[in-house]
Amino acid sequence: MRMQDALGGGGEQAVEKQKTSGKMTARERIVSILDENSFHEYDLFVEHAGKDFDMDKKYLPGDGVVTGTGTINGWPVCIFAQDFTVAGGSLGYMHAKKICKIMDHAMKLKVPLIGINDSGGARIQEGVNSLAGYGEIFYRNTIASGVIPQISVILGPCAGGAVYSPALTDFVFVVENISKMFITGPEVIKAVLGEEISMEDLGGAKVHASISGNAHFFSKSEKECFEQIKQLVSYIPWNNEKKAEPFLPKAPRTRQYKIDQIFPSNPLEPYDVRNIIKAIVDDSEFFEIQNMYAENIVIGFARINGDSVGFVANQPMVLAGVLDVDSSDKAARFIRYCDAFNIPLVSLVDLPGYLPGIDQEHMGVIRHGAKVLYAYSEATVPKITVILRKAYGGGYIAMCSNHLRADFVFAWPTAEIAVMGPEGAANIIFRNEIKSAENPEEMRKKKISEYKKKFANPYVAAAYGYVDAVIEPAETRNFVMHAMKIAANKRDSRPNKKHGIPPF
Repeated sequence: MRMQDALGGGGEQAVEKQKTSGKMTARERIVSILDENSFHEYDLFVEHAGKDFDMDKKYLPGDGVVTGTGTINGWPVCIFAQDFTVAGGSLGYMHAKKICKIMDHAMKLKVPLIGINDSGGARIQEGVNSLAGYGEIFYRNTIASGVIPQISVILGPCAGGAVYSPALTDFVFVVENISKMFITGPEVIKAVLGEEISMEDLGGAKVHASISGNAHFFSKSEKECFEQIKQLVSYIPWNNEKKAEPFLPKAPRTRQYKIDQIFPSNPLEPYDVRNIIKAIVDDSEFFEIQNMYAENIVIGFARINGDSVGFVANQPMVLAGVLDVDSSDKAARFIRYCDAFNIPLVSLVDLPGYLPGIDQEHMGVIRHGAKVLYAYSEATVPKITVILRKAYGGGYIAMCSNHLRADFVFAWPTAEIAVMGPEGAANIIFRNEIKSAENPEEMRKKKISEYKKKFANPYVAAAYGYVDAVIEPAETRNFVMHAMKIAANKRDSRPNKKHGIPPF
């Protein structure tokens, strides 16, 4: 009887209300993510510690959170899910203690941690104990960072201080019309600023997937979200002392993805760099991350010869693939994740540099752009760079150039490596000659052509050893695969220090 009461959550009425709103219950979510019959629940009979405001008369099954362990594709994970049917999933002292306990298990056992957030926030009746609970969770998120993978799933409200735990984790999943994240709700904003906004427009799934960048994966249903989680886990290792589990190698689907058909002969014509990735990776499968945010850079996981690899690629279809404030943040964070978890990095380069403009300068493009330089320089995993087309100025350096200690730099014959584009360079270098010419425009065209002949190819950089090999596009997979094999046991040391100081 006692077990039935505990497993019943907030009761039939509360459970029905949860399902009517299109949401699964906490336990349904857990068993949907994990392998069948693998979930083992712990601390089922924990009760809340509140005594004030008649809390001592209330029974809150499991104190509103379900915790335990299980497997995904046979790999062990620790997991917790807040139960909105029990006191709105509010976080009290024992609720937090259960979460902290499973987090400690994850660290001790060196396995991934999955947290499902669906909560009304801090339990006001328990006062400072609720705040203390959040603090203990945040501390553990921070200590676990870079040691075990941490995955947050937002499947309901996640407001106020509660949002900082997902923000401290590695990957955040959101679902359309279900996920809500914000520091202060619409009512507070209206009271303080006089502005009216809906909960969805303020902190809905699409907002965080496309505007704020707080979410990494967006889906239209909880079921789709759970499939994304299973796919992600297949690409990453259990902890920072391991490498991701290898899969059977598969050739790319070259009938569908042929580089010579994807890559345009016109140097001014854009193309989708994701198709280039698919042309060189196993089974042409690319698992993109943050595909709706800062779309001028593409990041994600794939496999080459069965091994997981992280891709960072400029996207010529959006802003010509430039680096700006948001794309720099997006790339730098992903680079650091791959480095922390022993995942080799492949960078595909085609950009004219950093985005110019007053807004970008005032938003701190210098500081944000430096994050990419810092992340690549700091990374000690195998780093392989392929320059496809333009690599100008600071963008060339930042995108894992030889100078930031890329292990191998390859360039296609179409690569252009220079301080800036031919038009701008000619205007500066040959300013006087163009100005004094009888036909300035004709002279300008002549000097642009002269500059192109000098730098619109990869051979000058190759002559200095900055490019290891000039390769045909069709050879890219073989060269990258060989480079990964050669660098598989790479050991790269850094000076002894407590930690660096990135340009946060």
